[in-house]
Formats: sequence, structure tokens, C-alpha cells
Amino acid sequence: MTGQHDDWLGLKGRICVVTGAGGGIGAATAATLAAAGASVALLDKNAETCAAATGALVDKGATAVAIPCDTSDPASVAAACERLTAALGPCDVLVNNAGFLSPGALASLPLEAWNANIAVNLTGYFICAQIFGRAMLERRRGAMVHIASIAASQPQPWSGAYSVTKAGVAMLSRQLAVEWGPSGVRSNVVSPGLIRTPLSEAFYQHEETARRRAELVPVGRVGLPQDIADAVTWLASDRAAYVNGEEVIVDGGVTQTLMGLIPRPGFTSSETR
Repeated sequence: MTGQHDDWLGLKGRICVVTGAGGGIGAATAATLAAAGASVALLDKNAETCAAATGALVDKGATAVAIPCDTSDPASVAAACERLTAALGPCDVLVNNAGFLSPGALASLPLEAWNANIAVNLTGYFICAQIFGRAMLERRRGAMVHIASIAASQPQPWSGAYSVTKAGVAMLSRQLAVEWGPSGVRSNVVSPGLIRTPLSEAFYQHEETARRRAELVPVGRVGLPQDIADAVTWLASDRAAYVNGEEVIVDGGVTQTLMGLIPRPGFTSSETR
């Protein structure tokens, strides 16, 4: 295709920052934005995986830079922003994705573990939004997409502060949308369901666990990072120019299955066919 359809998403030449971009959802998102014509800065605390993911994009002809960064550290984020501006220019799109999950029951969870999860999964999102968002506010244009989780609204037990942090991300995004929308900066959330990433890969090494997980999802499969990357790229693009303060749930329908789990004689699929 030629002409106006070459940049259907309106992302060509946009400068996009993706945190936690060394693998999984972050790497897939960076690659999808680059494929849409954006220049991408990949941020990750792990410099090695960050460089590898960036190199793969550069080898395909993309404009991409690797910037090691601890998103929970304001000084590290500020330095990353300076490097971005010098290398590519001011940020147009921020994808807040860096995060982690660690097991822990609330009854015995150490305060240090609680604080560590909040520092990365929630405070880090705020730090990045504030620092990378300054250029957006000054130029009165920009888009932010924050990766939350279905755990933001469906409590995930024995996972420490994870659900709490993701619920916080959803509200942070909504507040940013209201405060910064009048200045031309949109903020939205993508909430993944069951997604097969390097962090969850251990679960899928057990055939029975993998099968049971897939059976829980109405579309019949576990999601892939690309499923999330596609939704993020749309929200970041001009095609979502009137979408602000929203949450897009990408879970194959798994959060809609609760009522189907309740026994109701005469209402099962086999009885109503």
C-alpha cells in the first residue's frame, strides 16, 4: 500500500519509550511499535537482555536504542530521559510495563517485600509518567499506556502486593487521564489475563497445568505477548485519539466466566443444546 495508508496508525516518527522491554510483553510491544514506524527506546534494569532485544530490532532496520534503567529510582529514570532526548528526541509515547510478581501470603508478608513490589509496579509507573510526561505536557501532545492486570480487579491470593499494585496502576492512569487530558496527553491501561511470558514460562512446562490454564479461557488458548502488544500499539496510536482513561482487558474472556462456574441444573451447555 502507498500514500496515506502507509502510516495508518499515525506512529511513524513518533518516539516511544517502553519499560521492562528486555523480554516478554515489553519486547513484543517495542517490536510492534517499531514495525509501525516509531523510534523506540527500550528500558530495562537488565542491561544484557535490553541490549539483545534492541539489537534484534536494529538488525531489522528499526530505529531503537537500549537504555539500562531502574524505574523505581527517580535519578535513574531522569538519566534515561536525558539519554533518550539526546539520542532520539523528546518522548511522544510512554509504555509503562516494568514489573514483577513474587509469592507471599499477606499474613506473613514482610514489609520489605510489600514495599519492593509497590516501588516497581506502582511508584515506578508514577516516576516514569512524571519524568517522561514533562515533554508531552510542554508540547501538549502524547500518549501513555500502562500495563496492569486482570488481577487489578480480580484479587490474586498469595501473591503479596501484586493485585494491590495493579489496582493502583489502573487508578493512576485514570487520574493522569483527567489531569493531563486537557493538555493533550492521554492515559490508558491494558490489563492482560493469562499470558505466556518468560516470567510465567515455568507454569507451562507442566503439560497438565498448561492444559488446564488453556481450558479456563473461552477462546481456548493462553495469550501471547503479541496479543498485548497489539492492544498497546492501538491505544498509543492516533486511531485511539478519543480514548482516554480507559482499561482494555485482553484476556480471551477469562474474567467473564465467573457465572458459568456456579452450579445451575438445567443451564449447563450439555443440557441446553
